[in-house]
Amino acid sequence: MMLFPAQQGRTSLLLAGGGLANGLIAYRLAQKRPEISVRLVEGGDRLGGRHTWSYFDTDVEEAGDWIGVFVAKSWSAYEVRFPKRRRQLANFYHSVTSQRFHEVLTAELGDRVVLNTRIETLGPDWIDLADGRRLTADLVIDGRGPVALPDLILAYQKFIGQMVRLAFAHGLDAPIIMDATVDQLDGYRFLYVLPWDARTLLIEDTRYTDVADLDRDGLRRGIADYASSQGWTIEAVLDEEEGVLPVALGGDIEAHWRRAARCTLSGLRAALFHPTTGYSLADAAALADAICGLPTIDASSVERLIRERSIRLWRDRAFFRLLNRMLFQAARPSERYRVLERFYGLPEALIARFYAARLTGLDKLRLLSGKPPVPLGAALRCIVEKAHA
Repeated sequence: MMLFPAQQGRTSLLLAGGGLANGLIAYRLAQKRPEISVRLVEGGDRLGGRHTWSYFDTDVEEAGDWIGVFVAKSWSAYEVRFPKRRRQLANFYHSVTSQRFHEVLTAELGDRVVLNTRIETLGPDWIDLADGRRLTADLVIDGRGPVALPDLILAYQKFIGQMVRLAFAHGLDAPIIMDATVDQLDGYRFLYVLPWDARTLLIEDTRYTDVADLDRDGLRRGIADYASSQGWTIEAVLDEEEGVLPVALGGDIEAHWRRAARCTLSGLRAALFHPTTGYSLADAAALADAICGLPTIDASSVERLIRERSIRLWRDRAFFRLLNRMLFQAARPSERYRVLERFYGLPEALIARFYAARLTGLDKLRLLSGKPPVPLGAALRCIVEKAHA
């Protein structure tokens, strides 16, 4: 059956998965290219699941005029803490909650959002649902979130986050993006804290590790212990979220796309994420704009755009994968924090360009100059990128 018959000369697009990447594509198309017939199909009862996505002003310079509608809270600065460095940096930091994401998208898209509809399998122009129905369109884009990427060599940033209400005011006026003064468990570990109001915090225990398994109970204990160490009494846990984000070390991006065969991917499945942080909001916003900018939006042009964009960005970001290999393969797990401690001593503008994945040649020289915070021999062994694990 057809989910929605396209009018003559009108492209129909099915977006499989209502996460960040597909949600932004649907939103931007509805605004800029209303001639495209779009449906957003999500297995859960809410778009975006339970997540918080954050970004700096400098990450989304081109999309800044429209992405702000999704922002639930902004701050004019942020803080980092390490054993030998504590610093506040002046760069606007914005957070998008999945609740806000859902509200904006459903208001904009109306009945073009299809919830509680579990996808069994899909192809280039069809989706088979768990209830036995088949939906068809000119093109399907699979953006159902993280999945095994066997052709890419990955490490992981994994976390549990809890939205908590405290018994008393916490006293923070800016986010703590990294507090690495905590015990270094499982590799590089830090706590991430967003102050939503005087008594409400999002606290995440984050680990940069070699494996993707998530010790939920251990991470929850880490959050409770951290709150106690700060003198905060948790009155209630209001919500919880979790994530396992990819950190790219190497791989064969063209093999990744060959494996995808004729399926068109978006978001993390398309390897559209910052190689070091695993964050994907900036890439998702840029992709939505790029699709809207196509002279003709049809199946072949969208598929080609996404595939070529993914391959180009993977190649352009090889330097980040080199830095990641030094972090994971050259630094001793308990001393990985030293790499970031040194990094946060660099100029603010360079740090901003790093997060935006727009390093200059001079930035790269600066990052590699001086005494390395890892053994030199181990660092040299990281230079050559492997195509296979």
